[in-house]
Amino acid sequence: MLDESTQKTFEENRTHLLSVAYRLTGSIADAEDAVQDAWLRLAGADVSEVRDLRAWLTTVVGRLCLDRLRSAAVRRETYVGQWLPEPVVAPLGSLAPPDPLDEIVRDEDNRLAALVVLDSLTPAQRVAFVLHDAFDISFDDIARILGVATPTACQLASRARRTVSAVPPPSSPAEHEEAVGRLVAAFAGADLNAVVAALHPDARMIGDAGGTTRTALNVVVGAEKVARFILGLLRLYGAEALTAFEPVLVNGEMGLLNRGRPAEDGRPGFPPRVTAWTVRDGRIWAAYDIANPEKLGRGVLLPYSIFD
Repeated sequence: MLDESTQKTFEENRTHLLSVAYRLTGSIADAEDAVQDAWLRLAGADVSEVRDLRAWLTTVVGRLCLDRLRSAAVRRETYVGQWLPEPVVAPLGSLAPPDPLDEIVRDEDNRLAALVVLDSLTPAQRVAFVLHDAFDISFDDIARILGVATPTACQLASRARRTVSAVPPPSSPAEHEEAVGRLVAAFAGADLNAVVAALHPDARMIGDAGGTTRTALNVVVGAEKVARFILGLLRLYGAEALTAFEPVLVNGEMGLLNRGRPAEDGRPGFPPRVTAWTVRDGRIWAAYDIANPEKLGRGVLLPYSIFD
């Protein structure tokens, strides 16, 4: 049985632990499960000689997430199309009580663009880099988690650091919103040239539907190719699908949510999806189209349980 002080310390660090787990896994469900499992480990441990309970819990969560990352790597071998992190979606200007997930995505390191790059790392690289660079866990402790020598843990983090350096720096909220608004207006006019002009020349689109609905199976690269692909999706689902999008915050940055609509009374339906963006040099550099129902759960505002 945990004493009151230890329980209090755990609750005070719950949001921190969720942030660690979400950044390590890119999965809300995995993050929440890892934190719950950390609580169970704490309840069964003798922590009388633990000097820094926060650091101890962080390493426990890191070890639990390593197992989940390895399982996810196996699942991806048979996954249809591209793999994106689970988005955390919140309404603009919400007056609702704060959610721990809202606190997590206020950290720029949890922007979707940053998580996408982390997904390109090996599980060991991701754990070494995130725990050391973001959460100040020593390489000695990281080496014990990974089952490697300390110099190897340092090398893993160094390799990850070089990869992560390619992430575009975050744009200001005003610049981000202006770029998204310009692109959406171009979509509404179905003007190919206007869409291309709103996109960065090196724009890319990454879709994740897990084979459940239409999106890009491979990464689409180049402004014109991206423009033609997205306009094609809009023609497929009709103009009503575009008007159904509502502005929301996706991992702390402005994006779009389409709650979807089932086919009924002769009207075609369209699937729910979240669209997020990365802005570079004032234009859309990356578009993320997340339409896999399994990733539109805990962190997304859906009005009815169409995925149960």
